[in-house]
Amino acid sequence: MDKKEETLEEMFTQLESVIKTMEQGDVSLEETFDLYHKGMNMLKSCNDKIDKVEKKMLILDDKGEAHEFEN
Repeated sequence: MDKKEETLEEMFTQLESVIKTMEQGDVSLEETFDLYHKGMNMLKSCNDKIDKVEKKMLILDDKGEAHEFEN
């Protein structure tokens, strides 16, 4: 069975949870490093998803014609 791709909102919620856990200060140093690594991977996934969305975006010019979004 295929895993449903997470939305940006879901990914941000998970990332926020990781950050809150790290900020509590009652986790071991080893667990903090694991959480940091997990958070960085999640952040990279978020950035990749945002980049993918930007590449699909279209903008309308003054004449109402659609063009690809250029960053």
